[in-house]
Amino acid sequence: MNPTARLSAPAAVRPFWNPLLAGLALGLVLLATFVLTGHGLGATGASTRLSAWLGGLAAPQAAAANGYLGPLLEGGNPLPSWITWQVLGVALGAGLSAWAAGRFRLQLDGLRSIGLSRRALTALAGGVVSGFGARVAAGCTSGLGLSGAATLAVAAFVFLATFFAAGLLASRLVRGI
Repeated sequence: MNPTARLSAPAAVRPFWNPLLAGLALGLVLLATFVLTGHGLGATGASTRLSAWLGGLAAPQAAAANGYLGPLLEGGNPLPSWITWQVLGVALGAGLSAWAAGRFRLQLDGLRSIGLSRRALTALAGGVVSGFGARVAAGCTSGLGLSGAATLAVAAFVFLATFFAAGLLASRLVRGI
């Protein structure tokens, strides 16, 4: 399959939302999440829970004895938590809204400049580094950046400044990829 192939979607492409309205809507979603679930927004906890679950299947004793993954397995299957359902809902909602706006397509940018294998490895490396940073920081950009900043947590603002500085540095190092 061609990585830039467009899947069937409505013919007319609708414009993006006004950034101010999108920010207001995101703020209302964040507020509703706090009110309804008692938690803020986040994402990396779902992948940690998935890792714990897979580790529990592959090597139950080792995963249970692991100081990081073990506590996630104490209550049984860690997948039915609120964060897993939030991440699934975000993925489903994003896919449906992209399709409704005529913007749904599967693509991998940068293929012409560096090729498929190098682009895929670069994306994987970036994801691994970001994921590692999110676990070390005890939250991702949505968990720390949005939810933490909404509660005026100092760690959130330190994280956001560091994240943007690292992003600017990385963009200079991998320019054109």
